[in-house]
Amino acid sequence: MMANRVRETIVECMRVAQSSGGDEEDRCEALQTLATITKISPQNRNLVAQVDGAVASLLALSKSPQHRLQALALSVLFNLSLNPNFKHSLAQRDTIFHLTSLIHSPESAKLAASFLCSLAMLDKNKAKFGVAGTVEVLVKAVSGPCGPATHHLLSSLAELVQFHGNCTLAVRAGAVPAVMTLAESGDGEELAGIALAILGLLARFEEGLSELKRTERIVARMVVILKSGCFLSKEGAAEILLRLFDDSEKLLRDAAELPEFFSVLAEISVGGSGRAREKANLLMRKLTDANLY
Repeated sequence: MMANRVRETIVECMRVAQSSGGDEEDRCEALQTLATITKISPQNRNLVAQVDGAVASLLALSKSPQHRLQALALSVLFNLSLNPNFKHSLAQRDTIFHLTSLIHSPESAKLAASFLCSLAMLDKNKAKFGVAGTVEVLVKAVSGPCGPATHHLLSSLAELVQFHGNCTLAVRAGAVPAVMTLAESGDGEELAGIALAILGLLARFEEGLSELKRTERIVARMVVILKSGCFLSKEGAAEILLRLFDDSEKLLRDAAELPEFFSVLAEISVGGSGRAREKANLLMRKLTDANLY
């Protein structure tokens, strides 16, 4: 009985939302109800998608010049994208270009980035965003001053650069200096942690690793993060240093010449998170095995 009532509510809300000649307030109220219903239940998301023309109408409303209609439609679509079975079908070319166009919008950037990130969690979708120029737009967006959407933009970039082709695009667009600035900015522990995670992802491939090696005082700056960053930042910085040391004896020597490096590693080995302790021990072993003295 309850399921029937929910289905009837969804059908009625979609009918009101789809009525282009209807009152805007009524349409917004219907979309708000849909956003609430789809937020709490995967089954409800499936029910919305089963309404004839529902997804197409929501996509059209997400491009509405009326901000409230646009934002509410994006909210419903984002909720739908949380169901794995919708991630592929929602990642259409026009939708991706539309989401990319909203990244610089003060009103819609947070929602667009969240929707984008959700779609990009399906590996098959990652390359589509690279083709659409989304990676470059995200890098440009996070290069500016921090704002309410920065966390969401960084999370989207982190998801996209798990694909090698997107890593290349990000590095060429200037991701390393932009993200490095955020890692050191002190604008929030979680923000710094995501920034370090992105740098670690970029460092998996030659393009990113080479750019990091060219970064001024890269080892000393990572040591500062090891010394004062949050657990997530420490883990990220240690991972980056491991990759740098594997690739460059000069950088390993630079680290050994820093007076505080050994004491920082010793401190993390005792009081860091499990992953940070493991990476600190690996760094210590590399320094010991290298026999630099």
